[in-house]
Amino acid sequence: MMRDLPMVSDPEKICIWAITPGGIILGEKLQAHFPGSDFMVSSGALGKNPLPVTAGLFNRLGTALEKDFKHYDGHICIFSTGIAVRLLAPLLHSKLNDPAVVVMDDRGLHAISLISGHLGGGNELAHRAAGATGATPVITTATDVNALPSIDMIAQKCGFVIENPQLIKTVNMAFLKREKVALVDPLPCLVKSLCEEFLEEPGQSGKKTVFIQCSDKVEPVPRETLVLRPKSLVAGMGCNRGTDQAELWALLCDSFEKHGLSLQSLAALGTTEVKADEPGLLDLARSLDVPILFYDKETLNSVKNIQNPSKTVEKFLGVKSVCEAAAILASHNGKLVVPKIKKGNATLAVARIEPDYL
Repeated sequence: MMRDLPMVSDPEKICIWAITPGGIILGEKLQAHFPGSDFMVSSGALGKNPLPVTAGLFNRLGTALEKDFKHYDGHICIFSTGIAVRLLAPLLHSKLNDPAVVVMDDRGLHAISLISGHLGGGNELAHRAAGATGATPVITTATDVNALPSIDMIAQKCGFVIENPQLIKTVNMAFLKREKVALVDPLPCLVKSLCEEFLEEPGQSGKKTVFIQCSDKVEPVPRETLVLRPKSLVAGMGCNRGTDQAELWALLCDSFEKHGLSLQSLAALGTTEVKADEPGLLDLARSLDVPILFYDKETLNSVKNIQNPSKTVEKFLGVKSVCEAAAILASHNGKLVVPKIKKGNATLAVARIEPDYL
């Protein structure tokens, strides 16, 4: 049987901020609807009232926000948008990794998605905060208010890595203009998430066409092409006892580069259950932030289409293959795109996940 040890992600971390008496009341209500959230209250808002037992205290809002801004996935700020804009502007870095910010008035009338509405989840957080308090969610992202797709949200939903996010706005603007985009999607992965009305017919691309490529292959693309990387590849790996992460990493990188494959498309590692305590492999999986799948002897031997069986491995482990068999199994019997490579103390094979499982 297979044993799956997924990487453990931290639960969602939300911080609620209040600087007025009314904000404290609203903040307590919000905290009850966001399990595990933190609630921070200004010392100046308390007056003679005691601090809520679940809340923390701060003296200067700007200092507290600067200190904790990056420590949370999202912030609900119960104060004016003007205050939020002035204090948060110096803290913003990128729409790809800034936490979501929702601003609410202290009467709970509006929940405004202010920062990181799409990839950061600000729009969703605004809807959730509104649902918890009876507020009206205020969403201003153009694709949402026009009921149009946004390529960044599609990519996030499908689990694609956006290789050149600076072109997100180019694609979304094409959607807003009702212009068609040229899509290269060989697996296919993206086409099922885009309506035909947004896609050009093959061979019809004009000079001003917007291009999207959704592929695990590293290859030349037209300039101004948004490149998406689906999680479509699995690396089966084997190694001698005590092989360190650096050697495994070098083999993985060299092999992907040689075969024109993107590491951003790596979905998982696979190996034998004998390696369930192998530090190098476990460290590699953690560094890549991918799950590592372990297979027992019977499961590995059930794979029939092994290209490079090993008599040595069969002698010591009782299996004809580790890396090729593990790659095929982890890809749901997908196609082997990189047969077994042996270098130093490690072996590697890569398989592409069957389209039905992407």
